[in-house]
Amino acid sequence: MARKALKLASWTSMALAASGIYLYSNKYLDPNDFGAVRVGRAVATTAVISYDYLTSLKSVPYGSEEYLQLRSKVHLRSARRLCELCCANRGTFIKVGQHLGALDYLLPEEYTSTLKVLHSQAPQSSMQEIRQVIREDLGKEIHDLFQSFDDTPLGTASLAQVHKAVLHDGRTVAVKVQHPKVRAQSSKDILLMEVLILAVKQLFPEFEFMWLVDEAKKNLPLELDFLNEGRNAEKVSQMLKHFDFLKVPRIHWDLSTERVLLMEFVDGGQVNDRDYMERNKIDVNEISRHLGKMYSEMIFVNGFVHCDPHPGNVLVRKHPGTGKAEIVLLDHGLYQVLTEEFRLNYCHLWQSLIWTDMKRVKEYSQRLGAGDLYPLFACMLTARSWNSVNRGISQAPVTATEDLEIRNNAANYLPQISQLLNHVPRQMLLILKTNDLLRGIEAALGTRASASSFLNMSRCCIRALAEHKKKNTCSFFRRTQISFREAFSLWQINLHELILRVKGLKLADRVLALICWLFPAPL
Repeated sequence: MARKALKLASWTSMALAASGIYLYSNKYLDPNDFGAVRVGRAVATTAVISYDYLTSLKSVPYGSEEYLQLRSKVHLRSARRLCELCCANRGTFIKVGQHLGALDYLLPEEYTSTLKVLHSQAPQSSMQEIRQVIREDLGKEIHDLFQSFDDTPLGTASLAQVHKAVLHDGRTVAVKVQHPKVRAQSSKDILLMEVLILAVKQLFPEFEFMWLVDEAKKNLPLELDFLNEGRNAEKVSQMLKHFDFLKVPRIHWDLSTERVLLMEFVDGGQVNDRDYMERNKIDVNEISRHLGKMYSEMIFVNGFVHCDPHPGNVLVRKHPGTGKAEIVLLDHGLYQVLTEEFRLNYCHLWQSLIWTDMKRVKEYSQRLGAGDLYPLFACMLTARSWNSVNRGISQAPVTATEDLEIRNNAANYLPQISQLLNHVPRQMLLILKTNDLLRGIEAALGTRASASSFLNMSRCCIRALAEHKKKNTCSFFRRTQISFREAFSLWQINLHELILRVKGLKLADRVLALICWLFPAPL
């Protein structure tokens, strides 16, 4: 018996050693891709983070200065561990980590600032893997399809990477290729996250993040289908064709599949790169206004919203022909389609926030599922304090003190925020993410939402609500009446904006000084 056991142990050791040598020598087989390794790493990281929170803060009085300092250190340690887990497990983990990094209204600053680096630390597939995906999906080798193909990717994201190439007819294209293992791993990763979140909730009952898993379940299959992305690109291009400042790259359908997307190559700088804009004489404020107009149109008028506007997906450039500033919108995998009821309630809510109608703010917040937490909901939507919401969000710009107050409140109201996110319609979650990403761009450019941008939003709301009313009436007289009211409301906004510009230029003071000089007061 002992001899058999020794023989079995010897063969097992030899098999393990041979497997280890093979894996080590084969650079295309990554041990990190094995399920047991990924699960073990995720479970261990979750356990360490949970243990850190349970033990580190136990002996310190809650709410004391020492408690706040210690909690900040625990937040930072945990955020770094979570970031390392996302980078190691890649794919879906990086995608979810990027989403968490955009939740400024929900997570402490230690988490959001740490996880934001995931936008620039996505994994890179090898050229052998890229060739394999192209061969499997397009049925040809790279050299048969392209005159040249750059081995170094232009950019790498959580689900895919993009290479620059030249077709045999001389056209320069961008080739988006999905990471080969991400599709197979995604469903298992989401299940793993679901189990871990349920386990953490047993230790911390206020931890409500199941909505994040629900969103990933719904959206990841859509993002992994590049044909769906191509259709979205064409739809938004047609929908916003009246904006001459918007460029959406054309899709080459003959060389596109679910895992390979071929599109027109368009160069430019990232939308948060002030230095690039200054070097190319692009007006930062103009770009910020264009971005606000574009997204207001998507949300309030069309109800079809590009939900991943992080800086890598939004480029700016000067149009080669006209020299005008242009926004290039990339990565159309994730869109939110808003129901008409949601879109109209959201229009009414923003109108109420802009014009400080607090009674209607409460009414439409509650229609959108906020319940008694409507003040918190209004603060999350606007990224302003409740005092600023009551005074009017367009009356004064956000200050550093207010920003700090919002961050502190986010940490203190975490259970209420989680509860709110579980009750609002699922459509709201991606809208909130989109709002946060846009605010991040504004913060980087130093162009936080001004009165002018709020007025542009209001114009879109007026148009959307008027269009809905006209669509639901058969009376020519009633439609004419609605059109006149719409025109009058838009005229009022234009007048209000003109007054704000006059005040900004201090023209009134100059006119008054001129009158005093022409007609001096008697001594």
